[in-house]
Amino acid sequence: MRRRQRRMWLLGLPWALALLVTMASSGPSADAPDPASIFADLSPEELGAVRTFLMGRPELGLSPSQGGALAKNSLFLVELLPPKKRSALRFLEHVGARPRREARAIIFFGAQAEPNITELAVGPLPRPSSYRLLGFKGGRAVPFSARPMTRLEYELLYEALVAAMAPLEPLLREATGFGFQNCSERCLTFSDIAPRGLGPGERRTWLVIQRFVEGYFLHPAGLEVLLDHQDPDPRRWAVRQLWYNGRYFGSVRELAESHARGTLPLARLPEPPARHLFSSYEPRGRFASGTPTEVHGAKVCEPQGRRYRLRGNRLEYGGWSLAFRLRSSAGLQLFDVRFGGERVAYELSVQEAIAFYGGHSPAAMQTKYMDAGWAMGASSYELARGVDCPETATFLDAHHLLDADGPVRFRHALCVFELPTGVPLRRHFDNDFQGGFHFYAGLEGRALVLRTTSTVYNYDYIWDFLLYPNGVLEAKVHATGYIHATFYTPEGRRYGSRVHSHLLGNIHTHLVHYKVDLDVAGSGNSFETMDIRFENISNPWSAGARVVQPWLHREPRRREREAALPLGRPAPRYLLFSNPRRRNRWGHRRTFRLQLSSHAGPVLPRGWREERGVTWARYHLAVTRRHENEPSSSSIYTQNDPWDPPVTFENFIRDNETIEDQDLVAWVTVGFLHVPHAEDIPNTATPGNAVGFFLRPFNFFNEDPSVASRAPVIVRPLDPPTCSRLEIRRWTPPSPGACVHPEPFTYNGTYRQV
Repeated sequence: MRRRQRRMWLLGLPWALALLVTMASSGPSADAPDPASIFADLSPEELGAVRTFLMGRPELGLSPSQGGALAKNSLFLVELLPPKKRSALRFLEHVGARPRREARAIIFFGAQAEPNITELAVGPLPRPSSYRLLGFKGGRAVPFSARPMTRLEYELLYEALVAAMAPLEPLLREATGFGFQNCSERCLTFSDIAPRGLGPGERRTWLVIQRFVEGYFLHPAGLEVLLDHQDPDPRRWAVRQLWYNGRYFGSVRELAESHARGTLPLARLPEPPARHLFSSYEPRGRFASGTPTEVHGAKVCEPQGRRYRLRGNRLEYGGWSLAFRLRSSAGLQLFDVRFGGERVAYELSVQEAIAFYGGHSPAAMQTKYMDAGWAMGASSYELARGVDCPETATFLDAHHLLDADGPVRFRHALCVFELPTGVPLRRHFDNDFQGGFHFYAGLEGRALVLRTTSTVYNYDYIWDFLLYPNGVLEAKVHATGYIHATFYTPEGRRYGSRVHSHLLGNIHTHLVHYKVDLDVAGSGNSFETMDIRFENISNPWSAGARVVQPWLHREPRRREREAALPLGRPAPRYLLFSNPRRRNRWGHRRTFRLQLSSHAGPVLPRGWREERGVTWARYHLAVTRRHENEPSSSSIYTQNDPWDPPVTFENFIRDNETIEDQDLVAWVTVGFLHVPHAEDIPNTATPGNAVGFFLRPFNFFNEDPSVASRAPVIVRPLDPPTCSRLEIRRWTPPSPGACVHPEPFTYNGTYRQV
């Protein structure tokens, strides 16, 4: 749930000017930065330089983002525009020049007869001197009504709501003890629902009225308001409909008069307690076992220091090397992912996260959240040391320029740490069946974690990429935070669970979409699926007997349609990407396996209205030939125009191109159905609410590459079978030493413009 926060025509200008504006050129940098820096997020200085350059262009007519009118031209977003893959690879392989560094800038052109949204490429950085238009596949324009909400629009929306609710103040005070008018401590607030209407061009938003207490998402007042804010002039905004305690009303006046006559069944809410509020994290109750919880539990430590290397945006660990960034629009993105010096993937990135709901109230039935439209990458608030990440983690700041008049620093938005998995990576006890053993050997389980979070209003997504020493990469997302809840009515039980006196936890499906641009032993790859079938054959060593046994059924997927595996049907268990020209020592194609960890299901029938905005959600996996004009499966505009979105994933596979020995992209959907329950109060917990996928080497190497680790332990008896004298071999110090992190807990929590 969302809470309030505080085609450019360039009329009259020559087309050449619209296409390119040139000023003084920028000189080369004196330093030679790490090659991974071509994928690094823009620095605060670069963000500021782009804004200053664009604000100084008179033909754009830009105004500050904050304040003023909605009908203005303003800069909404600035972030890195990644280089084209061909140019990047030539540079990384030392056969080409460093790619031109550019920014992607999104401008809302509201101060003209036909308002629209325009995207620009701005560069070269760090001293921009020109811009050019960016477009979507097929030349799609983005209508102004598809724009994400801004802080200014939320402020105006709140003012309009407060004014409209004035006649309902007696009702609200009597029913809830809270109000909108001249409130200080006992105020009402709202969460807004999206999409904002039922078709293109609309901007009608259902607002869920809530008591503003800690965990206000769980405190609906029983009132939902439909506010039309399509007109750029807020004076023309109006309440079109209301829902209170199970009944619809055509106007504020109708609801107020019903209350005044005494014919309205009031939903009187109990007074919230000063302590132990059910939506709070404050401890209450005791565990039956009596084991202590007021002392610190187990901790992660690094007794001999860090075993990973972080240089700018390059991360190295064991055989792994990669570049990373945190996009303001959609979150974590990895580039140039290598193991043992060989590229495994060019890009792994989060594309979209959606949650589609059902319910009895209008807000619940309308809720279809598409979180890229809320800039989930810029919702990366501070990670708490010792809670969100171990005390030993390396914390990194992020800088975003989103709906602001300068870069904003998000402190400790990412963290990197090595994690003991608690289970050996490999182990074996070789029994001698005489009360002893031939040997014991084991390799401790460790993984390096790159983590960030997205707090998209009520929900908190924890995004992880994990690197294992055996060449396995895992992408994982945990869902936690507050459930999206509405006011309880008996009719609502069909759509969820009653989780408190006046609270319904609404049923919803979470889906997350990833882009995986694999380069398995090169960029020319093929895709096949593999599973088992059974055969019934004559037993060759016993006349007249038969044997039923499995055999491997391989199915090459030669075209994009064949490689689109529909959701709702079981996917083959082995999804294999290989290089047809490269083989390991044993004659197998060098291959990586994509392994899903998901309980995803369909969110809407195919082709139904809002489903057109999430056509990627039709498939467990779709494999396409890579194209530069298909960089993402979704966009920040889909949330407010899912009916006719500028990016339609189905178009990526409509032409059914061949995918044999081509540069391929795997588009992966993972997710789960969530039927909220009493144990989701106060928050949804992470166990059981994690999905993702693994990339696993499958005959890519000649043996398990973790044999290069110096962390195994091998124990051999010197006097078998007595086993009283042992040879213990290890390549690390005999004892890890002290394992204490002496610094006390601290937290800042602010994100400020710099």
